[in-house]
Amino acid sequence: MKQLLRGVLLWLFICCSITTIAQTTVPIDSSKRIIIISGNSSRFITLDDSTSLRTLAGNAKVKQGNTILSGDSIVINSRTQIAEVFGNVHINDADTVNTYANYLRYLGKERVAYLKNNVKLTDGKGTLVTNDLEYNLESGIATYKNGGKVINGTSVLTSSDAVYYSDTKDVYFKKAVRLTDPKYNIASDSLMYNTAFKTATLIAPTLIKTSEGKTIKSKNGTYNLQTGEARFYDRTLISDSTSSTIADNMYLDEKTGVYVLEGRAKYVDSTNHSIVIANKIEVNKKENSFLATQKPVVVIAKEKDSTYIAADTLFSGLRKNDSISKKMYTKVDTISNKQIYTKTPQDSIRYVLGYKNVRIYNDSAQAVSDSMYYSTEDSVFRMFKSPVFWKDKSQVSGDTMYLFTENQQPKRLYVFNNSIVINQQNPAIYNQAGGRTLNAYFIKGEIDYTRIKGSPAETIFYPQDNDSAYIGMNLSSGDLVDVYFAKQAVQKIKFVNEVNGVLYPIKQIPADKKYLKNFNWQDARRPKTKLSLFE
Repeated sequence: MKQLLRGVLLWLFICCSITTIAQTTVPIDSSKRIIIISGNSSRFITLDDSTSLRTLAGNAKVKQGNTILSGDSIVINSRTQIAEVFGNVHINDADTVNTYANYLRYLGKERVAYLKNNVKLTDGKGTLVTNDLEYNLESGIATYKNGGKVINGTSVLTSSDAVYYSDTKDVYFKKAVRLTDPKYNIASDSLMYNTAFKTATLIAPTLIKTSEGKTIKSKNGTYNLQTGEARFYDRTLISDSTSSTIADNMYLDEKTGVYVLEGRAKYVDSTNHSIVIANKIEVNKKENSFLATQKPVVVIAKEKDSTYIAADTLFSGLRKNDSISKKMYTKVDTISNKQIYTKTPQDSIRYVLGYKNVRIYNDSAQAVSDSMYYSTEDSVFRMFKSPVFWKDKSQVSGDTMYLFTENQQPKRLYVFNNSIVINQQNPAIYNQAGGRTLNAYFIKGEIDYTRIKGSPAETIFYPQDNDSAYIGMNLSSGDLVDVYFAKQAVQKIKFVNEVNGVLYPIKQIPADKKYLKNFNWQDARRPKTKLSLFE
């Protein structure tokens, strides 16, 4: 009985010891176990007391959860759950991502795959190709560091390093990044690319060239290569053979041809030799038009004498001629009374509209008005509502004004309704001529003479003697008045029909006779420098 009791106690002790050992050993999660599916041949290899291997050859296939590993042969360490696959390696991860290679080392507990030689990973949207890949099936992140590429439709992206995220279909490329496509070529040091939406996210200085000859330089933004929509930040430059745009922020839609520029925006039209500067510019490349707001300025460029136009709102577009308007211009020779064909009008005419607070600056002349229309067809500035024109010491104003220019210089000025020209001699003396309509003519940009019509036309003129001393003030009127200028000052005045006048001695000029009824010296409105238009 004593021996039987001792045996029972010994058996209980052994059982308890085994249970204790089993409790201290961490079991393998069943979902992490590698399970054999098939193999033409199989055998066990014992390496030592703690290590044994299971080998499969021919149509070798195993699985772990929803992941299936297959190849020519597979070696499995049951204790460590590490598998090595040789030849025609294929990883099928839940039927969403498929990976191929010549060799695979798979860590089952971590669910990390190390693939080598002719590695190819595809998610149905893009294909990643490299010779050395680390693929974490748990997180869905794949990494290569020794060069590789991603093929997405017609786009091929290459780089030294890359990280692929299977959940979002994003690829983060680093070092010597290149994207080639029939429509685009992209070069950068770092780039994010989404294979599902074909969207490139710029995170470093990037150069983009398109098949249409467009160049984009940016370091921050997104560009959908499929839809042609893009948003750029941090001062992006876009240029082609006809124009260039730069702004702090930019929106681009290639299908519609619309660019929206915001923040220190600049649009250069090389074809029409014009520059637009504003805080916001909307450009329509297909319509060849722009709308500028938030302190816009248009510069009509000329080598020596550019014209600057500012307003609250500026719009420019092309007016296309129809079949009727394409007829040749003609004029009649006054001597032979024959028609002379001059030129055929352009197929399209560039025009500029200015609205509210229009200001025009040129080194040779300046002007302001409430609104304006300018056309390259005749180089005429049509100014409406309280227009004023300045040339040297002369000011012209009226209800409506047409300024004809040639080579950016004034050639003729036509003013109708309440027109008046004022020539300042000194802060107290102003020569004046006013009437219903006024035509001023210029020679080489300098005012030559003005013709004023009215009912009547009136003038105030301060004649001088040979010593340039003022004799008095001549107040006259007539149906028509010609005022002649020399050296920026009134030289003489000629009256036609029903002339009336009186000369007041310089010290006997009545205070109420010194100014015509429409006199208003508006020097405060005059743009003094081109920089004042940007304020």
